[in-house]
Amino acid sequence: MSLTAIGLVIAATIGIGLFGLRISRTTSDFYVASRAVSPRWNASAISGEYLSAASFLGVAGLILVNGADMLWFSVGYTVGYLMLLVLIAAPLRRSGAYTLPDFAETRFESNVVRRTCSVLVVGIGTLYLLPQLQGAGLTVQTVTGAPTWVGALMVAVIVVINVAAGGMRSITFVQAFQYWLKLTALATPIFVILILWGSSGQPGGVLDSLHGAGAEWAEPLSRANGREHPLYATYSLLLALCFGTMGLPHVLVRFYTNPDGRAARRTTVVVLALLGSFYVFPPLYAVLGRTFTPELVEGAADSVVLELPGRVFPGTAGDLLGALVAAGAFAAFLSTSSGLTVAIAGVIDQDLLRARLRKLTGGDYVAVNSFRIAALIAVIVPFIAWKLIGSLSLADTVGLAFAVAASTFCPMLVLGIWWRRMSTVGAAAGLIVGGAATITAVLVNVIARPPEGWRGWGGALIAQPAAWTMPLAFGTVIVASLLTPHKIPAGTSRSMVRLHTPEAVDVDRSFNHL
Repeated sequence: MSLTAIGLVIAATIGIGLFGLRISRTTSDFYVASRAVSPRWNASAISGEYLSAASFLGVAGLILVNGADMLWFSVGYTVGYLMLLVLIAAPLRRSGAYTLPDFAETRFESNVVRRTCSVLVVGIGTLYLLPQLQGAGLTVQTVTGAPTWVGALMVAVIVVINVAAGGMRSITFVQAFQYWLKLTALATPIFVILILWGSSGQPGGVLDSLHGAGAEWAEPLSRANGREHPLYATYSLLLALCFGTMGLPHVLVRFYTNPDGRAARRTTVVVLALLGSFYVFPPLYAVLGRTFTPELVEGAADSVVLELPGRVFPGTAGDLLGALVAAGAFAAFLSTSSGLTVAIAGVIDQDLLRARLRKLTGGDYVAVNSFRIAALIAVIVPFIAWKLIGSLSLADTVGLAFAVAASTFCPMLVLGIWWRRMSTVGAAAGLIVGGAATITAVLVNVIARPPEGWRGWGGALIAQPAAWTMPLAFGTVIVASLLTPHKIPAGTSRSMVRLHTPEAVDVDRSFNHL
């Protein structure tokens, strides 16, 4: 039954994507949906791609294992959009760029800054794709018993088909549909469980059992993992989630699809409401999981959302609810993977493929075709990396991607938009220093995998690096810029006018990179 539900999600995803193909004709359609997406539609699409494997499965698993401390994941994921709304949403849309490297080149007039941004976009996107593939593999394995690579390969193939077929316009339709599917899939089992409990008089006993487990469950994340300094870990995590959102390439590229800066702000407000509605439910799965799936605390905690309906309602009812949850989980992997693939493919296409295709074809090439080749590369590389690395913690891996974004693109965007004295050298130095520091921490966590019992400040600083890498990046940008005032871009005043002047005022916002 769950396999049938997943099949229906796949069919709907491909079908909606093919509909998008019918109206995707230009390069602008593929990159930014011709900048014509309404705020409500765009907000649903943004929420669809943002609510990834970490949100659908990982948050509930972390709360199941570590208790209320992990509620900060839900808070941080949502508050990140408030920071984005206040600091960069409207100016970023007014920049007229198509991708983050486009913005960097326009603002700082430097190919070095652009290339550095391109490398970071690919790196962050790849790191974020790893848990999506892991989650897809876990879902298919849970419902069918198939190896994890089967689910990961399914997601990879479907994403390539959709992205290559219709680009951003196609993916917008798909992601908006998938948000509402995910919300329905997550909320419906919880409501059914609570209603049936209320009618049978069982909730009291369940709550008593949860109360008895409260002391054991109150252990914070850091101690639960054998690490010290839980207060530092919490604040560092919050910094990464709150400020990393504005540096995620697949999130930012969606703001370029808004008609204007005002629409970008309205989109962000709606996104806050949609995310807040969604994040009510993962903690409830964790609470119920403590009663019905306690063995998962020591094992596959990320599967609690998938396992719970069948444990509460053995039989047909549980199978139906489990199938709905599996469908929502698969939609989560597809939507986030699609957004990431569009963002990565856009950068690979512009900065790597086009120049080479021009040389090979003597200038006789089609830009849309190079985008499709880039989309294939953007999925194949993360799939191979996931196969080499193996099993990952969903929410922890996504948290590291947020830390990289917070320590690289966040300083560049915030200071680049609001500080006239930021120089080209400052921008490049901040990206390189912040990126090197956080990527080193990521490599230690994801590849070297320090032992669970690693204690002391060394383990804490590597496990949650944002609290020191983000200030380091901001400080590097400021100091390097102050030391190199002669490297302030000549067009800074013109860029600032374009970024901060409302669309009603006649200002040249053309961007002719494509």
